[in-house]
Amino acid sequence: MAEELLLENDGKPDTPLTKPLLAVAFLASFGSSMLYGYNLAVVNSPAQYIKSFYNETLKESYNWTSDEELLTVLYSLTVSIFAIGGMIGALLVGRLVTKYGRKGTLVRSAALVFIGGALMGFSRVCRMPAMVIIGRFITGVHSGISLSVVPMYLGEIAPKNLRGFLGLVPSIHICLGVFLAQVLGLHELLGKEEHWPLLLSLVVFPTIIQLMLLPWFPESPRYLLIEKGNIHDTIEALKWYRHKGNIQAEIDEMQEEQRSLSSIQTLSVWGLLTDRCVRWQVITIMVLNIGMQLSGIDAIWFYTNDIFKDAGIPDLNIQYTTVGTGAIEVISGMLGCFTIERLGRRPLIIGGFLFMGICCAGITLSVLFQEQMPFMRYISVGCVVGIIAGFCIGPAGVPFLITAELFKQSHRPAAYTVAGCLNWMSNFTIGFVFPFLEATMGAYCYLLFCTVCLGVAVYAIFIIPETKNKTFMEISQMFASKNEIPEEELNSNGHLKMAVMNGYGTLGLHNQK
Repeated sequence: MAEELLLENDGKPDTPLTKPLLAVAFLASFGSSMLYGYNLAVVNSPAQYIKSFYNETLKESYNWTSDEELLTVLYSLTVSIFAIGGMIGALLVGRLVTKYGRKGTLVRSAALVFIGGALMGFSRVCRMPAMVIIGRFITGVHSGISLSVVPMYLGEIAPKNLRGFLGLVPSIHICLGVFLAQVLGLHELLGKEEHWPLLLSLVVFPTIIQLMLLPWFPESPRYLLIEKGNIHDTIEALKWYRHKGNIQAEIDEMQEEQRSLSSIQTLSVWGLLTDRCVRWQVITIMVLNIGMQLSGIDAIWFYTNDIFKDAGIPDLNIQYTTVGTGAIEVISGMLGCFTIERLGRRPLIIGGFLFMGICCAGITLSVLFQEQMPFMRYISVGCVVGIIAGFCIGPAGVPFLITAELFKQSHRPAAYTVAGCLNWMSNFTIGFVFPFLEATMGAYCYLLFCTVCLGVAVYAIFIIPETKNKTFMEISQMFASKNEIPEEELNSNGHLKMAVMNGYGTLGLHNQK
């Protein structure tokens, strides 16, 4: 029966984009990745209202009038607790995806959104500031899980010729989430004092749609075959997602990888870090995930209003200018998504980081000379827009995509755990350190971001290979020489040796002579 299903779909090697593939990509991203972007930006608009709420409730409960410094600390905790939750969520990814699968983890983790959204939504009615902070923490845990699981899921269900396109769909939704938070935060919509709890709790509605539809889609075929050994469900999942195309070739490639991992269970984080066969892959995801956060993008987002104010933009118009930058994010993300399969991963990484580095240097120069040359203020605005656009075209999404591509099935969950933790840790660090850095170094702090961006670009030029249209096994073998794996190990090591299987349903190896 299994062989009949395979032969029925045998066809051309490049698999077309099907409606189920596109639907699951948008559905998984809409209810998960978009919430990450939304939660990043949603607290900016009602900042003063949240501080006022904290001040009122402290006075009501403890008859204590807070000073501005304490309110700033409480608000900073409200913002940064999201990143702490994200770090904890990233630590859970490996265990969750191994036990529940990729889709199963997304469905189960949705409960966190309802809990966090309810806490934030009813915080004003209950007069409890702690509900806002705890709600932000819980939604952060959800974002930490989904930020790794969504690209992992899409990377595993996508055919190799569409892996880049589908892998960047989550980054579009992150940009869309930021843009949506900026639009809804306008004073004409939900930017009024009485509406801020509703603004924070709107995250539950995309999750409801995701929960209604996502469970009807199949689990990752690679997870079903390589980790669960279920050949029939694997074929049915491929038939659902492909409709046309060479399913037999994909099954062969998965089984080839399965044979190479036949004696290896899913690795722990420590096992990943000590495995010399993936040494340079691990270094690569570390460089990319730390680099994307230390590039200064979070500092740019946080201080956009100040830069626009210095450029002479009236206070009443700054909110609309900020929404304009959000629109540029979405357009840039779409540009990267639709060009990645034509240009490849390396050009987007290298070009994005180089362009961001140049714009960071531009901000430093414009701030230093704006008193002598007032027009330099507008150059600083252009550089801010350039950094945001450069980031969203490549560095925003490619690190998550390439984390899936650089590792085989046994290493992938641990790789996403490492990448996610470093990403969130760097996010928290830059948010905490930047105000002190700017106070100490002034405009020169952007030269540090410039150095980071140029350093990542140089690393990508010399180390990162092009992974476009390559299988996971081919990508692993591309790193073999960099990892200094001896020739004899390529033929005998359990990580890389290919054995012959006796039919599609047999999971054991033949005896080697």
